[in-house]
Amino acid sequence: MMAAADNDNNLDGPMIFIIIGKGYEVKDGEGVDLHIMLQAPDDDSAVRGALNALSEEGFLEADLDQIGVLTDEPTEEPHASAYQGALEGEVSIIRFE
Repeated sequence: MMAAADNDNNLDGPMIFIIIGKGYEVKDGEGVDLHIMLQAPDDDSAVRGALNALSEEGFLEADLDQIGVLTDEPTEEPHASAYQGALEGEVSIIRFE
């Protein structure tokens, strides 16, 4: 009997990524800590989507440090609202200033 392959992409629902990093709105300026949540088919698409959204919001550069897939829905704000936005196809950017 063959077992199903163990694949990180076998989630019941859509893959919601969280990307942690720092964004820069001014050249050589102080960065803003960010959490970005979005739905994507893979991590490369998630990074591309995050960078495009940051560019649209006026960020000139970004250092993306960590990426992961959320396995549970967050219950505390602002992540709970960002998660819901990601489920609806939005790219949610949480700023920590």
